[in-house]
Amino acid sequence: MELLQIDDYRWEIKKAGAMNVPARIYSSTALIEAVKQEEAFKQLVNVAQLPGIVDAALAMPDIHWGYGFPIGGVAAFDCDTGIISPGGVGYDINCGVRLSCTKLTRKDVEGSLETLAVAMQKQIPSGVGQKGAIRLTNSELKKVMKQGSQWAINQGYGDASDGTRIEDGGCMPNADPDAVSQRAMERGRPQLGTLGSGNHFIEIGLVENVFDPAAADAFGIAEGFVTVLLHTGSRGLGHQVCDDFLSSMTRRQPKGIRLPDRQLACAMFRSPEGEQYFHAMACAANFAWANRQVLMHMAMDVFMDVLGISPRDLGARLVYDVCHNIAKTEHHETAGGRRMVCVHRKGATRSFAPGSSQLCDQYKAAGQPVLIPGDMGTASYVLAGTENAMKETFGSTCHGAGRVLSRKAAVKASRGRRLREELESRGIFVRATGKQTMAEEMPEAYKDVAEVVRVAHGSGISRKVAKLRPIAVIKG
Repeated sequence: MELLQIDDYRWEIKKAGAMNVPARIYSSTALIEAVKQEEAFKQLVNVAQLPGIVDAALAMPDIHWGYGFPIGGVAAFDCDTGIISPGGVGYDINCGVRLSCTKLTRKDVEGSLETLAVAMQKQIPSGVGQKGAIRLTNSELKKVMKQGSQWAINQGYGDASDGTRIEDGGCMPNADPDAVSQRAMERGRPQLGTLGSGNHFIEIGLVENVFDPAAADAFGIAEGFVTVLLHTGSRGLGHQVCDDFLSSMTRRQPKGIRLPDRQLACAMFRSPEGEQYFHAMACAANFAWANRQVLMHMAMDVFMDVLGISPRDLGARLVYDVCHNIAKTEHHETAGGRRMVCVHRKGATRSFAPGSSQLCDQYKAAGQPVLIPGDMGTASYVLAGTENAMKETFGSTCHGAGRVLSRKAAVKASRGRRLREELESRGIFVRATGKQTMAEEMPEAYKDVAEVVRVAHGSGISRKVAKLRPIAVIKG
């Protein structure tokens, strides 16, 4: 299989053999060599062989190896003739990113950063299997799975206006709790209001640069102000939903579908099992939105407690909450005309263009906010959706820096280093649940986020709005 360079930012594997469509990668010469050496390259070709796939199997500039589908993968399947695959969504359903901007400046937090980081780590449960302070009955958990962010807002977590600045309003309407197993509910019930582990984090940052003043103004972002960026997902509930359906779909693959990889287990979208997974996945997605709603509210409480300020002094405003690891039904223009497709975004973020009906009035001229976290030692970015993304990538872009080292390799590479001290010497206070987490998440474990963003911006699948510099990071 030959990888052909189309232009500075696009690479393609022509349709051949069992492929139903070509495979296209958004990358640069600086990033593409690592992609060629990974299984992710082959995984994208495998995705191109699945039934009902439309136009092309796509990979964003943060592509790396994942379960079945590559992380950074986007694939749309015709709703009538195509499939839905848990591997195309991922284990952490609706793992996503939420950004708030405050009225505080560096001067306001200068002497309190370490105290803030310690208090944040203490007040917000994080790590594998951690339980939160919110106690849910089964009936209340079902409400969370049906209502998403709105459930948390109704409980006093956040502002009523937040829902207009969350993807899908923080709720997928097709959620059906009856499609979720009892085991998934048991795992999720004690975990609302918990951060999780691994690459999940809370990052306190500063708006360092603004590249698009009009969009930044629409998003409520200005240079010098303190931001809070939060990354987590659906916890054990989403993991179990994925596990349940991968298991059942692996046992009962539809006749006539030949899978190049058993990790691509799937069901026809219109089949009973396909619809059941879609309903269960939506429940996990709604749980994740509620979780981030609660966590951001808790983080803002820590700011007010540590700094001794009022909500008015804090001036926190939600910029946006975007999800990745999701499958959604959307209408898109394709080579075969406008049609409804089930878009799988695995480690990929929606990037809807200006004027989209999915955006609140305040964001319609600018386009959808896109949140791209980097590693804990560099920077994170705010971008905006584009018309080009709607034409080329089903309104999708990258979701982060993307790993270049496995967790095991990162731990090995970090031996003998004092990562916390290194970061603090650069003005970044880091608190994590243990040395293992710090090692797994070392900055060198990730691609250069600036280069990833350069590809996204240069190819036109999203455009740069602002750069955020971390000053304190709390790792799960």
